[in-house]
Amino acid sequence: MTAALEQLIAAKRDFGMAVCRRMADNIAKLGFTPASQIATPDFDAAEFSLVTDPFTQSQDLVGYWYNGGKQRVGQIKFHGDGSFYAEYDVVRPHPGKKQYFVEAINAWGQQDNIKTEAKLLDIPE
Repeated sequence: MTAALEQLIAAKRDFGMAVCRRMADNIAKLGFTPASQIATPDFDAAEFSLVTDPFTQSQDLVGYWYNGGKQRVGQIKFHGDGSFYAEYDVVRPHPGKKQYFVEAINAWGQQDNIKTEAKLLDIPE
């Protein structure tokens, strides 16, 4: 890992940890309990790299989360303009609404305006 990448990760750590907390809070609000054994995003567990945005040519910091089987289960991307986007897989039936399946939790916005939303799929009867 380069020194520049390490510095950028350190600079985004507090912001990234706030995003992860909001996503974990959203998972909990859906009704999943610790007994559900759903992993939640952890900023420091992400594997980071720098990626050039093809449109703006800015250097974006991108982190990916993997499960124990090395399958990608989420990502967080910090754009050069200060915005971000994150997605973390839940992949479980909704604990309180049997007609829904929770695919993932999405988060987006800016450091002072973090928004989250569950990505729900209808379960046909």
